[in-house]
Amino acid sequence: MLFRLLRTQLRPHRRFVALLGLLQLAQILATLALPTLGAAVIDNGVVKADSGYITRTGLGMLAVALVQVAASVGAVSLSARTAMAMGRDLRSAVFRRVLDFSAREVGQFGTPSLMTRTVNDVQQVQMLVLSAFGVVVSAPLMCLGSIALALRQDIPLSLLLVTLMVALGMSFGLILGRTDPFYDRMQKYLDRINGLLRERITGVRVVRAFVRDGHEGARFRRTNSELCDVSLHVGRMLATIVPVVLLVLNAFMAAVVWFGAHRIDAGAMRFGALSAFLSYLMLIMMSVVMVTFVCLAMPRARVSAERIQQVLATEPSVTTPPRPVRAVPAPGQLALYGAGFRYPGAQEPVLSGIDLSAGPGETVAILGSTGSGKTTLLNLVLRHFDATEGRVHVGGVDVRTLDTEVLRRTVSFVPQRAYLFSGTVAGNLRFGNPDATDDELWHALEITQARDFVERLPQRLNSPITQGGTNVSGGQRQRLAIARAVLRRPDIYLFDDCFSALDHATDAALRAALEPEISRATVLTVAQRVSTVQHAQRIVVLDAGRVVATGTHEELLRTSTSYREITRSQLTALTGHYGGSGPGHRNRHDPSGGRP
Repeated sequence: MLFRLLRTQLRPHRRFVALLGLLQLAQILATLALPTLGAAVIDNGVVKADSGYITRTGLGMLAVALVQVAASVGAVSLSARTAMAMGRDLRSAVFRRVLDFSAREVGQFGTPSLMTRTVNDVQQVQMLVLSAFGVVVSAPLMCLGSIALALRQDIPLSLLLVTLMVALGMSFGLILGRTDPFYDRMQKYLDRINGLLRERITGVRVVRAFVRDGHEGARFRRTNSELCDVSLHVGRMLATIVPVVLLVLNAFMAAVVWFGAHRIDAGAMRFGALSAFLSYLMLIMMSVVMVTFVCLAMPRARVSAERIQQVLATEPSVTTPPRPVRAVPAPGQLALYGAGFRYPGAQEPVLSGIDLSAGPGETVAILGSTGSGKTTLLNLVLRHFDATEGRVHVGGVDVRTLDTEVLRRTVSFVPQRAYLFSGTVAGNLRFGNPDATDDELWHALEITQARDFVERLPQRLNSPITQGGTNVSGGQRQRLAIARAVLRRPDIYLFDDCFSALDHATDAALRAALEPEISRATVLTVAQRVSTVQHAQRIVVLDAGRVVATGTHEELLRTSTSYREITRSQLTALTGHYGGSGPGHRNRHDPSGGRP
């Protein structure tokens, strides 16, 4: 999996990889030439007292050393550039794939895991590539070249090098083969820590309100300790590699010196040859140490590559068709025909048999208790996931055949939990319309009753907004989110209970200012409060994922038991009693004005 991923990601950089290989080849040839030249200086210059030979060969060695340094600097620079570019491209590929995911795929992986895979796992692969670039060509060539040149110096002594390579290979195999399962566990613990930290920071107010700091701290410490234990176990195993390598190498170096001294004493080997042989053994040692560092990073990078590949290989369940429809024949028309949705593996559907239609200039309200499927219905229109039964049409076209960009331009959505991005007030508003002028921004803020508080900000439209909009209140966030949707001027507005954080006076003023702006559009608004939807042209009551009643406020009070129960429960919660239970009984708290 690791090599397949690297092959795919390095293909666009193959020219730089080829140039890197050439630079490393030049570096290795120069490095291998120096011990042979040094042996010649000893045997032909120092032993024979030939200063001219020493000078000429020394100048040659200096030139070779300059080539070695230049090639080494170029190779390091190019390897860093290529590795960083590969990491950048891999992060972008994972990020783009995650953006294409529907709610189903995001829930399958989990947000903390996707964040870890995009950042930490990519970094592990990137660091492996960076370290491997210095080894993938140089280490094998260094070993093979050193062995070949050592054979030229003395064949019997070179047999020790073959034994050395076999001993090191067996040592690596025994140690590294046991680390993979622990690296897999380590990355999973990182996912859990990321999730706990994100949950703790996001829900810090709830944790403090219920005095659960100790409990949450214990959860984090427990997972952190488990990660620490696994990391220590892996670290102990990997810590044995360097001592084992040094022990084997030093043992073989002592053996080479011992056997080499005996061969020199017997006249079968020259002193310069032993010096060159020891130099080549040092080069082999350097190569083995470089390979050791790569081997230390490889098990974790292999696990990270598998996790990254899982994301890249997951096909989004919501995709744009090969030949999408790029124009809607009936702008503003919204219709659901027997639409339903069931989560994978769920026994009961969230929505079932939904028939609903709305057209330009019409406001349709969806009312229901918590868990009745209101938000899921809007998600089907937005195509955050596809209906598992029936059809959803926008502009007279099935959303599954409609171009995604066209759908996003046609429908504007304001979620129940307003989210703002880090940046400025103007930057967040221009998510709705990137080309909007400042005057258009102020107009949208005035409609949503947000102009006053924005004008009081130190930098007004250029005032900073933190991630999630945590430096403004909940009501201010919702008003900015509504202004962002208004700027888009879509054919269809979807309001998901986005007025819930507003007080009644602001709510009434906002709706009065918003009415003329969206009068020609189709409006689908979700709410839990009867007072929010009672003036809608049509109210759809959902219960357990099914439409149980449709009509105006007055009609539903007469004909729908579910609607009357919702109205009665909300009035009871507000006033402590319900006085409109019978025909003809009038109560000033009753939104129906005493009508049954």
